[in-house]
Amino acid sequence: MQQFQQSVYKLIVETSTNLPADVRQAIQAAQAKEDEGTRSALSLSTITDNIHMAECNVSPICQDTGMPTFIIHCPVGANQIVMKKQILQAVAQATKDSKLRTNSVDSLTGANSGDNLGPGTPVVHFEQWERDDIEVKLILKGGGCENKNIQYSLPTELEGLGKAGRDLDGIRKCILHAVYQAQGQGCSAGFIGVGIGGDRTTGYELAKHQLFRHADDVNPHEDLRKLEEYIMDNANKLGIGTMGFGGQVTLLGCKIGVMNRLPASFFVSVAYNCWAFRRQGVVVDAATGDIKEWVYRTGDTVPMSKKPQTAPDNGGERREIVLHTPISEEQIRELRVGDVVVINGTMHTGRDALHKYLMDHDAPLDLNGAAIYHCGPVMAKDENGEWSVKAAGPTTSIREEPYQGEIIKKFGIRAVIGKGGMGPKTLAALQQHGAVYLNAIGGAAQYYAQCFKKVEGVDFMEFGIPEAMWHLQTEGFAAIVTMDSHGNSLHAEVEKDSLTKLSHFKDPVFA
Repeated sequence: MQQFQQSVYKLIVETSTNLPADVRQAIQAAQAKEDEGTRSALSLSTITDNIHMAECNVSPICQDTGMPTFIIHCPVGANQIVMKKQILQAVAQATKDSKLRTNSVDSLTGANSGDNLGPGTPVVHFEQWERDDIEVKLILKGGGCENKNIQYSLPTELEGLGKAGRDLDGIRKCILHAVYQAQGQGCSAGFIGVGIGGDRTTGYELAKHQLFRHADDVNPHEDLRKLEEYIMDNANKLGIGTMGFGGQVTLLGCKIGVMNRLPASFFVSVAYNCWAFRRQGVVVDAATGDIKEWVYRTGDTVPMSKKPQTAPDNGGERREIVLHTPISEEQIRELRVGDVVVINGTMHTGRDALHKYLMDHDAPLDLNGAAIYHCGPVMAKDENGEWSVKAAGPTTSIREEPYQGEIIKKFGIRAVIGKGGMGPKTLAALQQHGAVYLNAIGGAAQYYAQCFKKVEGVDFMEFGIPEAMWHLQTEGFAAIVTMDSHGNSLHAEVEKDSLTKLSHFKDPVFA
């Protein structure tokens, strides 16, 4: 199979850079439902732009290309050892070409392998089948949505819903709670795969396998079909909305599978996937390795159309404020939740490793008045040794909650940018020290990459490219104030409101 490695490489590039048709259709349907002028509508507009840009640039839709997970069906006699070696080579090449982010990290030392190869990465599953050709499916599921996966052991008590028993109605409550607990941290609006039964391991595997189903298929199991329809009808009534900003659309798809279990165990496992639902597959010739067909319709068969966005539908005026770093406390105190802030000047990236380091060490440069961007970008170096930003959307901010308040105080940071919001410790620090949290649009890696005109420098490359501190010359970076310096948090408001709405689904539906 001389062409197999190249076919896998093409699959990786297509999966990373071009959303399939069924996902695009779901996002466009969400746009049609969302109220014009709202934060969620504006976010969906940005998402639409980003999808188009990624396709045109042949660059990652989202900078977090996740843990590449391959599922291969092959005929008896296929050489799986050779196939796996070629898959690993294709992954390494795609990483070198900036189609995948360097995401394989040693769990004990924190060292990044630099090529997405290492013990357990990528994930490769082989299964034999009776057909003569080979099917290779790939999903790229980022860490932000992976962290919102959840598994329930029935019976259990659920916040807002009460007791969930070992029956169809208990399963219903678990799924609704899974959507609620994700809020905007999983880059809603999202898709979920649900696995009922199995053990703790196979339950999660079943849930993730559901994500490979076509978005418009119909579950052959009648009870599960009804449950999928119920979840799609009612999860969107929680009002979480795109990015957790509130809105009409929180869930884009729900697929449920079931398997047998032990009498003592009853697990409901939920695999949450963000709107950047990157999964694709190819059927290849077992003799040559050439691609014969794509499993899902490719994205160019459904061009993205953007719904025009004007003034807020409630007649209010949307404020847009342009700030240049370094930012003063006086400028910050004038901002309110809901303001759109456009940042120019130098911006610094910082994720988990940097925040941990800064707790006990000095910064490599003056951060007074600075903007810190929770981002692990995809970077490329040209033949002259110059770095450029290839993809740079926000990462989930809540991971930095143990550090952020102290770092704001210690260094005088004025703006923290990320996605999904932060907790009470950070909110208190914003109020006390005069800073704001800005929510960028999760997954919009191409949209934001265009804002970074030059890489001014980098520190802590020993942390690996995603965790290094990049200093970026920035122009026109727009994000929404969702936590201000006056104690207000849009995230806390939406979570409180959605919990109230969740409680409306407490009474049994499936008896």
